[in-house]
Amino acid sequence: MPNPSSRPDPPPSPAALGTIADEQTVARLQQARAQLRQEMAKVVVGQDEVIESLLITLLCRGHALMVGVPGLGKTLMARALARSLQMEYRRIQFTPDLMPSDITGTDVLMEDSDSGRRRLEFLRGPLFTNFLLADEINRAPPKTQAALLQAMQELEVTVGRQTYPLAPPFFVVATQNPVEQEGTYPLPEAQLDRFMLNIPVSYPTPAEEAQIVKTTTTNAEISLEPILTADEVLKLQTLVRGVPVANDVVDYAVALVGYSRPETFIQANPQIHRFIRYGGSPRASQYLVLGAKARALLRGRFHVDFEDVQALAVPVLRHRLVLNFQARADGLDTDEIIRRIVAQVRPK
Repeated sequence: MPNPSSRPDPPPSPAALGTIADEQTVARLQQARAQLRQEMAKVVVGQDEVIESLLITLLCRGHALMVGVPGLGKTLMARALARSLQMEYRRIQFTPDLMPSDITGTDVLMEDSDSGRRRLEFLRGPLFTNFLLADEINRAPPKTQAALLQAMQELEVTVGRQTYPLAPPFFVVATQNPVEQEGTYPLPEAQLDRFMLNIPVSYPTPAEEAQIVKTTTTNAEISLEPILTADEVLKLQTLVRGVPVANDVVDYAVALVGYSRPETFIQANPQIHRFIRYGGSPRASQYLVLGAKARALLRGRFHVDFEDVQALAVPVLRHRLVLNFQARADGLDTDEIIRRIVAQVRPK
């Protein structure tokens, strides 16, 4: 007679299997996060918050706008992240003479060498990729900028009468120089709203700058190893959206965004609302919750805290608030207004 103690354990239930799979995926995310930082540190000195924000945006199926003066490594960081991912990568240098067909592709008249018949064949542009770097996006005219709108929002491109889907994952990182105004076209609010996060890139510390100079003025060649595949990125994106969020956390995110709209409050706060012309859209609330989910997973948590929402408030709302002349006259920027909103709105 067999010993009961030697019997194999019963198989786990489907729910338990799903939990085990999620835990394994989160463990893989933790490992990949550390490896990505290690790989990117070979070519990028400092900028930990920028790298974290880019990773959060990627996990949320969003798009990132990096803003900073020339020479701070915006393009280098985007390219280093792309090299650390096994995803198809392409770069578009936006210029004033760039046309929409230069990025989406165009129909070309082709002739069959055997039959002599002519046919229209669509030649895909650089937009058909997994990781797109839109370098100096504000240098292209509005018509070309608008060509990105459909791709960023709907993952498809329409040329003529034909619509072509984009293969996921599709991740856009755009760079912008906020200082130079000659030959630039400000991004309209409709396109700014398509970017999940507005990520500022600041100057390095003296110690970091010294390290940058030392590592970039030698003949050493640096190679980056790929850490995540496109399929793994898709799994992680699905996992992020499956993270449960308490109703109180969702209500808090909605309250933060709602407080940025002066017209929705009967008793407006003069310290905040007299400086705002337009507030955040519902897309801001969506990205707040999504970003909080990704931030929680990156820290090994399966639940979202109010702190996660607060940490994402500034980069999510920074490019969605439109301030009036009074704010500029008083020397206030959107970051300060958002910090006042976060201090005013408390979780229930």
